[in-house]
Amino acid sequence: MELLCVETIPRVPRAGRDPQLLGDRRVLQNLLSQEERYSPSVSYFHCVQREIKPYMRKMLAFWMLEVCEEQKCEEEVFPLAMNYVDRYLSSVSIRKNHLQLLGAVCMLLASKLRETMPLTVEKLCIYTDNSITPQQLLDWEVLVLEKLKWDLVSVIANDFLAHILHQLPLPKDKVELVKKHAQTFIALCATDYTFAMYPPSMIATGSIGAAIHGLMVSMNDFTGEAITELLASITGTEVDCLKACQEQIEAALAESLKQASQTQQEYSAAKTAAYSASQPTSTPTDVTDINL
Repeated sequence: MELLCVETIPRVPRAGRDPQLLGDRRVLQNLLSQEERYSPSVSYFHCVQREIKPYMRKMLAFWMLEVCEEQKCEEEVFPLAMNYVDRYLSSVSIRKNHLQLLGAVCMLLASKLRETMPLTVEKLCIYTDNSITPQQLLDWEVLVLEKLKWDLVSVIANDFLAHILHQLPLPKDKVELVKKHAQTFIALCATDYTFAMYPPSMIATGSIGAAIHGLMVSMNDFTGEAITELLASITGTEVDCLKACQEQIEAALAESLKQASQTQQEYSAAKTAAYSASQPTSTPTDVTDINL
């Protein structure tokens, strides 16, 4: 007799958004006034880093995203961790063999700030195939904190989503769907350093615009152009800049889907070739090929 345990660990409940805070314009204004303070330098690859290249950051970002998804972290953890990575790289030149260690430390710090049950040091070391030790992780945690001046409450794009969505005339049954798609776009933006030129509020606004456009959600009498203007007015963004940001987000999504499709095709081709090579050379004739 087999005994199968099908119990799953319940997700830690989180308090809902306070409608009073969402409806208070001052909260959004405070976020807008603070976001520039936590923006990294967009030129650190040329001015600060000697060994680290953009493609290395992208590889690190995809690994960090995979860890966060596998550990079912909150949506804010990955973008916040990437903010820490970029802020650190903006001020300190590091060797490329320390890049994964930096990413692990930033995930640890972000999860401590945004998770009820943060990632553990031991688990993060396992995700690096034990290429780093728990003591290294703890030592670098203090180092990163010092370089970031212990200022970890970064304003990220996810912080704007609820405030923007609250002011949009969206159908109630579509709000969560639009939010989920926007969170995906924000995570995609965090993997590409070229989006560092945009403030978090514009990333959030552009992601919501791209989500509404992609899902073809109707908003009363608002058309595509009117929706863009409404989104721009909420965060005080230039309409042309917002359009450029949204187009870049949609282009990044298209490129990501294209690469995923190519990878899947290459994997399928390799799998088929491996299967064919494992078959005997004199394969019997298939019965369906025999003409009786």
